[in-house]
Amino acid sequence: MSLRVLAIGETAFPFHDFEEVGPRFEEVLGNTIELTLTTDKDALSDLDEYDVVLDYLTDSTLSDEQREGLLAFVREGNGYVGVHCAADLTSTASDDPDDVLDTREEPLPELRELLSGHFLDHPEQSEFGVGIVDDHPITAGVDDFTVFDEPYQVECDDDVSVLARMDHPDLAEYPVAWTKRYGEGRVYYLSLGHTEEVFETDGFRSLLVNGVEWAAGMEPQ
Repeated sequence: MSLRVLAIGETAFPFHDFEEVGPRFEEVLGNTIELTLTTDKDALSDLDEYDVVLDYLTDSTLSDEQREGLLAFVREGNGYVGVHCAADLTSTASDDPDDVLDTREEPLPELRELLSGHFLDHPEQSEFGVGIVDDHPITAGVDDFTVFDEPYQVECDDDVSVLARMDHPDLAEYPVAWTKRYGEGRVYYLSLGHTEEVFETDGFRSLLVNGVEWAAGMEPQ
């Protein structure tokens, strides 16, 4: 049976429009993975059909049922892959169409615990290096690479295993990819994933495919 992945995003944000980004995930993952794209957060309430959730939500606000559905899914032994804006746990959609983001003072605690990290800020899109810093099934066969993307400044806790770090001329060596366990499940975060160019970069594509397979408990091929 093929690996089944639910990829979830939204169309409310002009920065990370899933109608545009979803097909890019499909192009990278669709040859080997049974990928379902959705913008319906209610899908998180019933995940029995899936092995992994791939999260590309900018607005991390979930109902109690949606949130517990996701957390229980991972806690009970399934996989979670957060990509790029999934770490943006300190902002949510505003009711005012002229205000894209309504900033919270603190990250959402339950999702912060799941990810063990969160988004802080980012400068403008630019070219920067990604350095592999750990030998892991996700990084197998992946060398250091250069990418044009939106460089995320992120905070993470000591319980994560950092796999790759940023080599940016104006920033510290912020983590780019990390793994952790959550209950019986596997969690993987990859901060890249904003631009069209990054989806065409071999290093990113390998980190994405390998990460989804690892999150599902498979050894990446």
